[in-house]
Amino acid sequence: QLQASGGGLVQAGGSLRLSCAAPGRTFSSYVMSWFRQAPGKEREFVAGIRWNTGNTYTADSVKGRFTVSGDNGKSTVYLQMNSLSAEDTAVYYCAADIVRRIGVSTDAKMYGVWGQGTQVTVSS
Repeated sequence: QLQASGGGLVQAGGSLRLSCAAPGRTFSSYVMSWFRQAPGKEREFVAGIRWNTGNTYTADSVKGRFTVSGDNGKSTVYLQMNSLSAEDTAVYYCAADIVRRIGVSTDAKMYGVWGQGTQVTVSS
C-alpha cells in the first residue's frame, strides 16, 4: 500500500532523494518512517515524521546527513540523503504507523503498513 522510489547507484559522497507515496490510501497514519536493511543485518530505523506536530526523528547514524520530510495531504514522505557512504548501502523501506502513540517508534514491529523497498547502493 506504500510505494517507495528514488533508490539507485551513487558514488560515495553523493546524494539521493527517496520518495514514498500511498496511492489510493485507505488508512490513516500518525507517523511515517524510513527503515533500512543491509544484507545479513537487522532492519533499522532511519528517520520518521509525526504528522500532527511535524516533528521529525532521525537515527544518530545518519543525523546531519539525512533529512525526512513529508506532505500529509499527499500522503507522501521523503528522505533526502547526503554525504552517502558505503555503509548506507541497503534496501530502504517506508512504513506507516496507524496506531496512535506517543512520539515516533523506532521498532519496526510497531508499523502496520509497509512499502516494497528501494535499493540504495553506494560505491566507494
